[in-house]
Amino acid sequence: MADHNEFGKIAEDLAVDFLVKAEYKILARNFRYLKAEIDIIAEKQNQIIIIEVKARNTDAFLEPQEAVNKKKIKLLISAANYFVEENNINKEVRFDIISVLPNHQKTLEINHIIDAFQSFEI
Repeated sequence: MADHNEFGKIAEDLAVDFLVKAEYKILARNFRYLKAEIDIIAEKQNQIIIIEVKARNTDAFLEPQEAVNKKKIKLLISAANYFVEENNINKEVRFDIISVLPNHQKTLEINHIIDAFQSFEI
């Protein structure tokens, strides 16, 4: 496995641990629908949360969450709609981003952006 793929897996595992500690129930990981993949699908307080995990070794060029563009958002929405319909879920859906970056001490730091797509025009 390439180093960047391994780092992405580590970041997703950290994100899951972070969410579980925050009392989210993990429903699925790496859910695929057509060309889309949802990193984590969770549930909390009667909401379904679609979570995109973005990890970078540095934020020198852009923040990890800035890599979520309109095309990616549309794919995530499509996959989320499919997941909700296929599982007959009647709950509000929210889209979050979890970014993972090393801090100055070289430990990985998590930033959870709740309702991340509200600031995007789709």
